[in-house]
Amino acid sequence: MKRVPDRLASWIPDILLFTFALLAQAAVVVTMLRRAQDRARRRAVWGFFAISSSAMALGFALRSTRVAEMFHGNWPIWIRALLFAWMLVALCWALTYVVLRFARRVARWSLARYGSGVNFERRGFIRTVSGALYAAPVAALGYAVVLERRNISLREHEISIAGLPMDLDGLRLVQITDIHMSAFFSRRQLDYAVAMANETRAHVALVTGDLITGARDPLDSCLAGLKALRAEAGLFGCMGNHEIYARVEDRVEQAGAQQGLRFLRHANITLPFGAARLNLAGVDYQRLSQPYLVDAEKLVIPGACNILLSHNPDVFDVAARQGYDLTISGHTHGGQVRVEILGADFNAARFYTPYVDGLYRKGAAGNAGKGSSTIFVSRGLGTIGIPARLGAPPEVTLLRLRRV
Repeated sequence: MKRVPDRLASWIPDILLFTFALLAQAAVVVTMLRRAQDRARRRAVWGFFAISSSAMALGFALRSTRVAEMFHGNWPIWIRALLFAWMLVALCWALTYVVLRFARRVARWSLARYGSGVNFERRGFIRTVSGALYAAPVAALGYAVVLERRNISLREHEISIAGLPMDLDGLRLVQITDIHMSAFFSRRQLDYAVAMANETRAHVALVTGDLITGARDPLDSCLAGLKALRAEAGLFGCMGNHEIYARVEDRVEQAGAQQGLRFLRHANITLPFGAARLNLAGVDYQRLSQPYLVDAEKLVIPGACNILLSHNPDVFDVAARQGYDLTISGHTHGGQVRVEILGADFNAARFYTPYVDGLYRKGAAGNAGKGSSTIFVSRGLGTIGIPARLGAPPEVTLLRLRRV
């Protein structure tokens, strides 16, 4: 996959949503203008399009830190969330409008040619279907914002590793990632997630980046919440891209260390479990515009079980070549808003990584045989852009290592 500049890649979901929503609305406006007979109705259509497109442009502009800094407090994040919600709904409504017009034409053609078919207009079928289709995006978005976004659950997976030492068989790793503590993810939600993680009685606790979204977010509160994490062999983490964007990497590293959470920044630590060794390595967020995992192979210890913490999962191909048995990542939010149509999974994360959610393996024909490598990608806890999750509920993850 050809790499693109890191900043541009982070804007891809916003660019796509803005472009598709704008083009869809423009197409609908053109159609409505052709049907509008009086001047007042044409002015109303143009006025709606002008207001809607201007609002969407503002939401897109607020993606820029320089523009957001022109507003005080949490206003930028609230305004942007509302306008991006409108983009999603408007895009769905525009598509619905096109589909319904096509359905009417097909019905009329069928009646004219064959003299039979469903008389949509007379039976009120179109009216009922139209109402349902126009209401569906609003209902789905409401569910994604109010319910699914808050429905944090524990997700468990077993990771099969060939040749895993007996003393590491059954080792429990608990992962928290992509907290994005902000106006849309509270300290109470983090405390709930941490309590859930502690109930697993894990041997090692992992935090794989994106504690916050921007520099204005409550980083200290987030770190204080993570202080309550408990694990037999310790708490470890790696940096996400939003620590870099907010320019708080050093602050996170230092404050985390004071609270017992060690961030591995191109570093590793060997944890003994009986006669076995678990080599835990971590790297900062790997920028898309630069080579991945430069010199990270030096952190691999022969004979140990080597685990890499990397916020973004697209490093997996390189990690597998370097000899890591397991890579643990986040970053994608599992797509955050995922729609499955005819078996195809549509989500923005697929535009920059093939590793979106769950387990993936390489080597030994994709099995957990000798020479194979595994990555686990967590959906994480928080959200970005719009405070909604659909088809990708938030999670705390428990991973169990298994010998094969």
